[in-house]
Parts: sequence; structure tokens; C-alpha cells
Amino acid sequence: MSGNPSAMSFFERYLTVWVLLCIAVGIVLGQFFPDIFQAIGRMEFAQVNLPVGLLIWIMIIPMLVKVDFSALHEVRKHVRGIGVTLFVNWLVKPFSMAFLGWLFIRNLFAPMLPVDQIDSYIAGLILLAAAPCTAMVFVWSRLSNGDPLFTLSQVALNDSIMVFAFAPLVAFLLGISAITVPWATLITSVVLYIVIPVIFAQLWRIFLLKKGQAAFDSAMGKIGFWSIAALLATLVLLFAFQGEAILKQPLIIALLAVPILIQVLFNSALAYWLNRAVGEKHNIACPSALIGASNFFELAVAAAISLFGFNSGAALATVVGVLIEVPVMLLVVLAVNASKGWYERSSV
Repeated sequence: MSGNPSAMSFFERYLTVWVLLCIAVGIVLGQFFPDIFQAIGRMEFAQVNLPVGLLIWIMIIPMLVKVDFSALHEVRKHVRGIGVTLFVNWLVKPFSMAFLGWLFIRNLFAPMLPVDQIDSYIAGLILLAAAPCTAMVFVWSRLSNGDPLFTLSQVALNDSIMVFAFAPLVAFLLGISAITVPWATLITSVVLYIVIPVIFAQLWRIFLLKKGQAAFDSAMGKIGFWSIAALLATLVLLFAFQGEAILKQPLIIALLAVPILIQVLFNSALAYWLNRAVGEKHNIACPSALIGASNFFELAVAAAISLFGFNSGAALATVVGVLIEVPVMLLVVLAVNASKGWYERSSV
């Protein structure tokens, strides 16, 4: 990945603040202008909300332009680190989240949640965990001095796997959680929000690189804020629909944050420890641990809306993932940076 390896951008650094503002703005607008948002909600084609579909593309495509799939050959240079990444991302994280959803949402917190939304909340948590992070992991890697080529190669590999594995994995986990998902809608979501954006983004990447690296970097600088702006606009729409439920039960957001927080800390710690156990360097362990902890929440939000709708607990659960992403991941970055001396002594 090219670009300035500096700290987070203004939008990235204060993402949690923007999300909180969008929650407030969305709830207020939804209460004062319900007819407008109901009309937006009816703008659908084949169960896809057209305004949100457009916003999701604006969110996802600039991120995917940064992904260089030719970096996949770098995978062989760090087989152990890649092995840890794949193990945690595809064999631990989705299943651990399904378990945490069952434990907290279906059992421990069930008396405090609306009964008719419990399945939907669990579905949202599963969607969140089934999509490994694509763009923000570059930020986390920079902040922890991670190997940029390893970071790029693991993102490219995860995205390649996600094209084929996301739908079956989500369907399987929702199935064992006794949640019915229409396959046609799930496949449509994968095509719309993974396959088409990947193809379009890579064609755009090729076009920009033909103009030279400087032109590519300039374009990335100009479109970088598109993703965050589109995400925030989507959140305003979501909370305009969710406002009534949140005003009645504001505790829901805090309850949904618990399994997400546990999952982030558990998976990052597991990946970090496994990399140390197999003898990988610290600058490989950091991005491996960080991608194992963070999520492709843009895709999760899009899939939740497509599968369950604006008013669903699934959509709300994925948004809670957005809300806590930045502060929790900065905490993980702080932990891996502070423990570098311990890590290198332990791995000798």
C-alpha cells in the first residue's frame, strides 16, 4: 500500500464522535419527518433499498481501490503469520461471535431486550464477525509499525476468500442459531456489495495507476473521505428508522456492545499470542492481530439492511460495531505497541 504512513485522518480519528452525532441527528429527523424516511424506505428494487445501495457502493469502492490483489504472492513469505490470520478470521471469529451472541443476547441479556428482535440482534453480530476488515486495518497497521506488504497481502487474501465464503459461512451460522435467511437475498447481497465493487474498484485502480503513482495517490487523497461520509449518511437513515426503539430502550446499544467488545479483545489477543508461538516477528504479529479483531462493518451494515431491513435489530447491531470500532481498536494498537519488548523477548 502506498500513501502517507502518518496517523489517522481527521474523519478516522473522530469516527466515534461522528457516529454519535449521526445517532442523534437520525433519531431527531426520524421523529420530526417520519413520512420522508418511510418514503426512502420504500425505494426498493429486488429487496435492495436503492439510496442505501448507492451509499454502500460509495463506502466500499474507495476502500477496495487500495487493495492490490497482485500482492497475493507476498503470502508465501510469511506463511505462519498468514496461517494465524486465516485461522482467527475464518475459523475462530465468526464462531466465537455466534457463541457470544447466544450467551449474552439469547440468554444473559434476553430479559432486557425486545423478544421479537433477539434473533435479529444475533444475526447482526454474526454478519459483523463474518467479514474481515479491509480498509481500516491499513490504519491500524501503520499505527503499530506493521509490515505494509504483509498487511496488504493478508487483506487481498481475505477479500478473495470473502467473495466465496461470506454467504455460505453466514448462512451456516445463522442456521445453527435457528435464524432463517433467504439464500437468494444473501447471494444478491454478496454480488452487490462484494463482487461488483471488487471488479469496479480494481478496474478503477488499473486506470489510475496507468496515469502514474502520483496520480493514484492524489486520487486516493481526494476520495478517501467518501467512504466515511457515505457511512455517516447511511447511519442517519438507519437511526431515523431505529429512533423509536432506541428512545424506548437506550440500554440496547450498551448490551449489544458487550459481545462485540469481548470478541475484539479475545481475537486480537489470540492472534497476537499465536504469532508469538509460531515465531513470527512483531511487525507481522501486529497487523495479523489487528485484522483478526476488526471488521468490515460497511459490508455488515449493507448485508443487514438487505437481509432484515432498516428497522431490524440486525442493522442496529452492525451499527454498534461501527460505534465502538475506533476507540477499541486504538486500545488494541496501544497494547501491541506497549508489549513489543515482551513479545520479542518471549519469541526468542
